[in-house]
Amino acid sequence: MTAPIISGKQVSEEIRAGLRAEVEALVEQGLTPGLAVILVGEDPASQVYVRNKEKACHDLGYYSEVHRLPASTSQEDLLALVNKLNRQENIHGILVQLPLPKHIDEKSVIDAIAVEKDVDGFHPVNVGNLVIGDDSLLPCTPAGVIELIKRTGIEMSGKHAVVIGRSNIVGKPVSLLLQRENATVTMCHSRTVNMKELTEQADILVVAIGKANFVDASFIKPGAVVIDVGMNRLDNGKLAGDVDFESVKEVSGPITPVPGGVGPMTITMLMNNTLIAAKRLGGLA
Repeated sequence: MTAPIISGKQVSEEIRAGLRAEVEALVEQGLTPGLAVILVGEDPASQVYVRNKEKACHDLGYYSEVHRLPASTSQEDLLALVNKLNRQENIHGILVQLPLPKHIDEKSVIDAIAVEKDVDGFHPVNVGNLVIGDDSLLPCTPAGVIELIKRTGIEMSGKHAVVIGRSNIVGKPVSLLLQRENATVTMCHSRTVNMKELTEQADILVVAIGKANFVDASFIKPGAVVIDVGMNRLDNGKLAGDVDFESVKEVSGPITPVPGGVGPMTITMLMNNTLIAAKRLGGLA
């Protein structure tokens, strides 16, 4: 029996409908959520992401600024812009599109963003709050993953969740959020020697390693929830996830497709973070 598909597009649209209504109410109170995005250089993928973020702002009624800087921009000039936006009252969220040119230290730039405006959830203070379970702005993709699992109606508490990948952007934070939902979490990575033994025990499997079609049906416990965070461009130009969707869907429970699964959730959770930040900074939270 083919598994039910978790539509990130549909869930994203449902969440955005709620955001749109909330923004309308805030605007009536004199507060318009504002997001500033900084793009340094001309990386094609980054340009697409930034355009999508700008479009989402316009669709939801947010105030939007996009600062497109040449690749030759110095770290000093970039930090000066971040500091300016930190002080700008109509900006509640700041996002610096990664990756940055090699001559710029990413950590220094992320650290310079005001914690309360760090809508990517990458600032060390927000990361630290996530680790200890305190309130914080959550990293967007991991937050989207958890929301998709919740929308299946499957209880995470007490379940065995396995995460493949240990990146700071997805693997580590999603494992922490799964623990927050009282799942028992195992993390696998490139040095894991018995990966299949572990994934075959997973009630929930989150895959974020950047290897096209790496996980096939032999990794899967029948009926497991499978969340594919991967986004890989094949030689034929098509997109593929880290999960071999066609084989896995015959074994798994609810599963996300690529595209149309986790991807749409990332920008939606960014918009949600910006709304939260606006309400806090505006004294309405």
